[in-house]
Amino acid sequence: MVEGLTKAFGPQTIWRDVTLTLPEGEVSVLLGPSGTGKTVFLKSLIGLLKPERGRVLIDGVDMVNDPDRKVYEARRRFGLMFQDGALFGSLSLFDNIAFPLREHTRKKESEIRRIVLERMEMVGLAGEERKLPGQISGGMRKRAGLARALVLDPEIILCDEPDSGLDPVRTAYLSQLLIDVNARIDATMLIVTHNIEIAATVPDNIGMLYRRDLIAFGPREALLTSREPAVAQFLHGDPRGPIGMSEEKDAAALAAEAAAAAASAPRRRRTIEIPPQLRPTPGMPPRRGEQRHAQRLDAMLPSLPHPAQQAILAGRRNRQEAGGHGGA
Repeated sequence: MVEGLTKAFGPQTIWRDVTLTLPEGEVSVLLGPSGTGKTVFLKSLIGLLKPERGRVLIDGVDMVNDPDRKVYEARRRFGLMFQDGALFGSLSLFDNIAFPLREHTRKKESEIRRIVLERMEMVGLAGEERKLPGQISGGMRKRAGLARALVLDPEIILCDEPDSGLDPVRTAYLSQLLIDVNARIDATMLIVTHNIEIAATVPDNIGMLYRRDLIAFGPREALLTSREPAVAQFLHGDPRGPIGMSEEKDAAALAAEAAAAAASAPRRRRTIEIPPQLRPTPGMPPRRGEQRHAQRLDAMLPSLPHPAQQAILAGRRNRQEAGGHGGA
């Protein structure tokens, strides 16, 4: 649970009064224009950076205000997949992935080997344990980083732009892998990304940081059908709207843009067709987080905007027609 979190570097406020709860076992995505502090937010969740105000509560431990000893212990409940993999170039993949176990546990080498090989198999790296990071592709380095994030059996997995530097095909493979990992270990997941394809197909929930605020957090259908100007502009990749090239546009710029649009021929705004959410690969267990998410949606459905309700109900009908299991 995040309550009233505010972070600044000197006089510059990065974001303020951020409050949200990551639903247990569900997959969430955090979007936002460049420079909105998404990576800073991830580091603040695990206590690597100290916000000026607010709390991050993990089963009673406050990652912001509690003593370092308690924060350090609670941090073991997280797995962090860094944007660049953050692998040690001089160590083999096996030793890179084993590093947290050797650093933070007293397990015997035989037990470490079993865990590492199991996690490497889970992410599709079986047989690659002797290779160095420089000998493998970017996509494989991402998967090695994910395997390392998994070795301490985390309850919460944070992924910092896992798609950066990957082509669309490798991004699609990684998206499916994240869903499969969630199905297998039922961990709560938060993914920071700019990739709209990931946001549209992977998560149960989406949030967006903009102008130092968390302007939205909720079911993916609510965000993907949102008429909030900044959300709609970001999702459509539209140059017209409040988000500028390097900073937010001021009122004068927005007014001039609106006047120019009104004077020209009407421009037809694209609508986002919500694709089906990725399901676990055949043979994987059902996602328990998906089932819990469906129950939460049942309770909140009447309070959601009409377009979101329609998208959720249409998705359920499509899954029933396709013979899928689970809820929304």
